Amino acid sequence: MKTQIATALCLAALCAGVQAQALLVANQGNATVSILDPNTGSQIAVVEENTPGVHGHEIVASRDGRTAFLPIYGSTGVGRPGIDGHEMLIIDVPSHKITGHVDFDHGVRPHQPVLDAAHNLLYVTTELDNAVTIVDPRTDKIIGKVPTGQPESHMFVLSHDGRRGYTANVGPGTVSALDLVGRKTIAIIPVSHEVQRISISNDDRYVFTSDQTAPRLAVIDTATNKVMRWVDLPGKGYGTAPTPDGRWLLVCVPSASAVAVVDLKTMKVARTLKVPRTPQEILIQPDGAVAYVSCNASGKVAAIDLANWTVARTFPAGPGADGLAWAK
Repeated sequence: MKTQIATALCLAALCAGVQAQALLVANQGNATVSILDPNTGSQIAVVEENTPGVHGHEIVASRDGRTAFLPIYGSTGVGRPGIDGHEMLIIDVPSHKITGHVDFDHGVRPHQPVLDAAHNLLYVTTELDNAVTIVDPRTDKIIGKVPTGQPESHMFVLSHDGRRGYTANVGPGTVSALDLVGRKTIAIIPVSHEVQRISISNDDRYVFTSDQTAPRLAVIDTATNKVMRWVDLPGKGYGTAPTPDGRWLLVCVPSASAVAVVDLKTMKVARTLKVPRTPQEILIQPDGAVAYVSCNASGKVAAIDLANWTVARTFPAGPGADGLAWAK
């Protein structure tokens, strides 16, 4: 009964336009977005993508938390044959409705959206164009592209000043360093035969990407645009995220159903935490208290208490839970 009351109050707050907190989860398995109350783990709403045969993988929310952007990637995984997505859905979070879309005019497999709120820009990886496409989130219009010089530019991360971008190019096993102001490729950094996911340190000194051929994490020096060292992991890594204090890097290890915690001072794994099956992505709450981990095979989200390094709770999302976003 208490859970039902809490859910009703949270839903009422959202509908009234109050800036309630919400955790958004893109569920590949049934082409939906779960809107969850991060405090209770209860489900506020489910948004149906209404895109037959294709689905979204990643999601991002606007700074005010009222709008979410969900690229519709396609029907399959990166590098595999299938239907190529050509649009990005726009979701009104308070009303839980799709209110518009951005059409890329042709199949591009749009994937990772990253918001640069300070400059009112939204970046979206568009794999089949070998580029990152730039969208104005105020008008939902495409305003430019940045070439990556590589196919399968799947994931993207932004420097904190918005001037540099880095893509993980899955099949080529490289990272592209991008000048976002000049809209050009600065460097193509060889990493491995295959990579996945990408993140950047809080001071922008390092970029991290997971080797998909060995249990190790590449640490790229952004000053030289070269791999400066490797961090051994308890299994092949996937999604990563640094803690707000800059001390730790959390790394999903899907095969071990675990999250490895890397000490960024020693560049070694300090501890591992068990989570539900196939962890994919990590999103850390803005206040740094909790890290949320989407767990694909289990359709769950794990909430890690970063003060004492424990999994405080798990709660259901949807089948194939993947991309995460925070809507305040």
